[in-house]
Amino acid sequence: MSKIVIISGSPAEVSRTSALASFLNNVIAEQGHQVNKISVRDLPPEALIYAQFNNSAIKEAQELVKQADALIVISPVYKASYTGVLKSFFDLIPEKGLEGKTVLPIATGGSIAHLLSLEYAFKPLFSILGAREFVEGIYIVDSQLAYSGDDLTFVDTEVEKRLRSSVHNLLKSLREQTQSILE
Repeated sequence: MSKIVIISGSPAEVSRTSALASFLNNVIAEQGHQVNKISVRDLPPEALIYAQFNNSAIKEAQELVKQADALIVISPVYKASYTGVLKSFFDLIPEKGLEGKTVLPIATGGSIAHLLSLEYAFKPLFSILGAREFVEGIYIVDSQLAYSGDDLTFVDTEVEKRLRSSVHNLLKSLREQTQSILE
């Protein structure tokens, strides 16, 4: 059983990002893996802004990341990148804090224009923190999803297939890593 942490980077309480996080949580949990979610917006704002490494909520989130085998990081795209609140959280992850981790980045945006944010914003952040492997990221245009609270509806059914396929690839990668360690 793998430990997977889903990190939601939306500053909004109700969002596509949180609905996607809930959907993915269910998909992974159904397969018997341990899943934890971190909604960055729920962390103490002053701890994020003032880089309070010793804040108990920050330490708890850092520990979840440390113990994880893999991360799924979901964020809306603002100004061609992930949100500032997500960046503030990753600024509190220790240097090489993602070493040995597999990461699946997922971004949502108003148009296809920000598709490359996965390659030029998300991946460099995770790489500098030591992430070992990336599962091919997914960019989703806002119009492809509808949501009400944590309930998600796929307007474009291809998006659901891509999400499930990426989760499958993530879990396959984790199994292969475990197998190679055992050999």
